[in-house]
Amino acid sequence: MAYRNDQRLPLDEGGGPGPVLRLSVNPRARRLSVRIDARAGEAVVIAPTERGLIQAVAFARTKAVWISQRLAVRPKGRPLEPGQVISLRGRPVRLEAVPGAGAARLVEEGTVIRSGGEGEAYARRVENLLKREARDTLLERTDHHLRALGQKPVKMSIADTRSRWGSCSPHNRTIRYSWRVIMAPPPVIDYLAAHEVAHLVHADHSPAYWSVVERLVGDHKPWRKWLKDYGGALHAVGR
Repeated sequence: MAYRNDQRLPLDEGGGPGPVLRLSVNPRARRLSVRIDARAGEAVVIAPTERGLIQAVAFARTKAVWISQRLAVRPKGRPLEPGQVISLRGRPVRLEAVPGAGAARLVEEGTVIRSGGEGEAYARRVENLLKREARDTLLERTDHHLRALGQKPVKMSIADTRSRWGSCSPHNRTIRYSWRVIMAPPPVIDYLAAHEVAHLVHADHSPAYWSVVERLVGDHKPWRKWLKDYGGALHAVGR
């Protein structure tokens, strides 16, 4: 049996209802692995080649209980609406509505977001504000780390990626971030910027690569763990 990149299949080998596996080929992967995509509600099976997906699927099915448990407790999505409290740079921010169709803005020393609009229009305005905040912060931290490594500028973009917090393409010098990281504490945001900038020096995740990250932000393990532990909650915001 052959599998292909981005194919989806049931965790249950018999094809019954339940968790779904999404197959992913990542040439930079050093081993077979399984991770939980909290936003999509899937388990992602990763192998360095399509040929390796056969073993990766078999490995994932040995982790069926763990996968089911992790997916069962993933944070539930909630739309952005007045009265909700979200995080901005690790600090709580309350969402409030105002009459009219005005754009969302930060007030009361950054503890409140006020926006016009109703329903989806309100949520879109709040999300746009969060994206602007993410762009400003990540651009500043990216430039900081580029200068630290003596690297030339890159083209940076903000997106709402399915699972990855960021990606770097050294060959065309582009870096893309998930805007949702703006809800994390500043050291986590800074770590993410350092993580992607370091890929301009080493495209893999070798010890040499991690030494560059450590040179930029020191001990990065707590911030990697933070994203692993709490990233699912950020992906649930506005869903």
